[in-house]
Amino acid sequence: QLQFVESGGGLVQPGGSLRLSCAASGFTLDYSAVSWFRQAPGKEREGVSCISRDGGSTNYVDSVKGRFTISRDNAKNTVYLQMNSLKSEDTAMYYCAARPYSTCGVGFASYTYWGQGAQVTVSS
Repeated sequence: QLQFVESGGGLVQPGGSLRLSCAASGFTLDYSAVSWFRQAPGKEREGVSCISRDGGSTNYVDSVKGRFTISRDNAKNTVYLQMNSLKSEDTAMYYCAARPYSTCGVGFASYTYWGQGAQVTVSS
């Protein structure tokens, strides 16, 4: 069974850090680009970051540049999102998604596999 499981979400104070993990089972991430998306209540789903199949290319939405870092460990079939200097506006449900291509896609419709989401809440 194909499964994509996020973990590492939670409640953190402004300025704090969290690391999200996205572990795949039932399929290998070796041939997939992976992205993190987020969706806050009442807002559209937003692409946050993406990493290419070989990890050689990454991109970030402007609002998280310099604060978030995406990485992958293909041996562990896992992708990570390190989030530092968190702000209240980072509060959202975070989803990882994979597409069976080496490069990142444009928009959530280009992704095939989705996790169930991890809640991140930044609040004092």
